[in-house]
Amino acid sequence: MVTASMVWFTVLLGLVGLERLAELVVSKRNAAWSLSRGGVEVGRSHYPPMVALHTALLIGAGVEVWLARPPFVPALGWPMLALVVLAQALRWWCIATLGHQWNTRVIVVPGASRVRRGPYRLMTHPNYVAVVVEGFALPLVHTAWITAVVFTLANAVLLAVRIRTENSALHLLGGPSP
Repeated sequence: MVTASMVWFTVLLGLVGLERLAELVVSKRNAAWSLSRGGVEVGRSHYPPMVALHTALLIGAGVEVWLARPPFVPALGWPMLALVVLAQALRWWCIATLGHQWNTRVIVVPGASRVRRGPYRLMTHPNYVAVVVEGFALPLVHTAWITAVVFTLANAVLLAVRIRTENSALHLLGGPSP
């Protein structure tokens, strides 16, 4: 039997998917800006797996809920939804703070300076905090724990590569290493 919580969860996944599309529009525009100023992309090889993993998060959570039909547990679901919303707010704070320098790829513009304001004055990679939180919280909104665990483990491997790549690229901008 289809429940209202399953339908609402599917709507939530759709909204997050639309948010991802909005990110890609901003990313494409910003990447073009960076490349037009001599930007150099590094770490291209990990980008397709990253896109696939983030797509799999949305699909996997939906499939798990519709096939396994785990219950919506309010004591878990509502706090996880709050974390998802906070992760989105942090992500867009990062995007706004980085301005033209933000995109989903790793592109270094010669002569650009490192951003050290907004959430970046508090931590080196705040966007990845948002990714990690959303990666476990989104599926757990509707108790899709298999997706939460699989995404979290796969994302940890991918983020190790991504952060190492990004730190190397940031070193090219000068200043102390993260």
